[in-house]
Amino acid sequence: MDVLAKLLALSPAEKEARGLVYTPREIFQQPETWRQSYQKVVLLARSLEEFLDRAGLSNDSKPLDVRLVGAGTSDYIGKSVSALLQQKWRCDVQSIPSTDLLTNIDEYVVPGRSYLWISFSRSGDSSEGVAVLETALQRYPEIHHLVITCNKNGQMARSFQNRPNLFSIVLDDTVNDRGLAMTSSFSNMVVVAQSLAYLPNIDQYGKVVDELSAAASKALPHVAEVCESLVRDGFSRVCFLGSGPLKGAATEAALKVLELTDGKIFGFSESFLGLRHGPLSAIDRDTLVVNFISGNERRRAFELDLVQEICEKALTAKCLVVVPRDLTETIGCKLIKAPISWSFSEQISDLHRPPVDVLIGQLLGLFASLREGLKPDSPSPQGAINRVVTHVTIH
Repeated sequence: MDVLAKLLALSPAEKEARGLVYTPREIFQQPETWRQSYQKVVLLARSLEEFLDRAGLSNDSKPLDVRLVGAGTSDYIGKSVSALLQQKWRCDVQSIPSTDLLTNIDEYVVPGRSYLWISFSRSGDSSEGVAVLETALQRYPEIHHLVITCNKNGQMARSFQNRPNLFSIVLDDTVNDRGLAMTSSFSNMVVVAQSLAYLPNIDQYGKVVDELSAAASKALPHVAEVCESLVRDGFSRVCFLGSGPLKGAATEAALKVLELTDGKIFGFSESFLGLRHGPLSAIDRDTLVVNFISGNERRRAFELDLVQEICEKALTAKCLVVVPRDLTETIGCKLIKAPISWSFSEQISDLHRPPVDVLIGQLLGLFASLREGLKPDSPSPQGAINRVVTHVTIH
């Protein structure tokens, strides 16, 4: 029985005492829930196509500007899917934090342009997210809105219905994480956004999500063992590296370690090429470096050069390499342990990998939280952060 399975097999009383009622299960359930979230979009496909047509997605004479909106983890969803949506929809797609829109909304709206804002929110009750949506609907009624949330009882799911310029997708309650840290809610909203990219040929994405789910399910026990071993060996900070959409996954992974350890282990992220421009100075012997290696040969060459540089400079001996499949390239450094391979049977683009790669950060955060003597379901005993940010005063 692997270490994650052992946590899942604890008695209800022990799970309650150790703060493990929700988080391990919410991490473990993800591969299967991805298929369910995909099927939800399949059922809504025709209605979604009609809404996107009304929003202007098919209007070649007046290109649609798509903005992906959310705070914290919900913002990192946008950063993980913006490149895929832009490639498939062939329009400008940008991720803008709702925390920026709340204070500077007028700076992000250009008169005369057509907009679709896609808002991501686990709870649908975030103060900033609700306020931004309310403000946009009042001040810019011409903007179309697509809301993706995990909570059917949240304000975003309940308070803005029956508007011709707004469409809501509410995911199954099973992915509305009860633990403080967003895990299955993050990856499932990513899957929904990836599904949207494939409208009206959504069956094409069905093959992708099946591959992601099968690979993650098969690898999860081994990945959990590797992550628990790294936590047992110890590190005081962790740096996640990724390129393109995997930078979004790296940012979310770093946040998971930070949240689940109450800031006791500092998590940060960068792109491989960006790390040399200052942040490389933060890598020391007690830093774990997690490398999300690209499946693209040219991109991967840049990334492996950086991994090799870290080894040659002996900045740290704590390095984990994550690859999409067994690769022919070798890393000539004895400090690097055997990589984690997802062993995809089909060619899976980096554009689709954030749901699986983020599992690394979630598991490191879970085991590090336990090592620090915290309760993963509620790892902030001083109340510095909460499951839902609702106490922001809206001015």
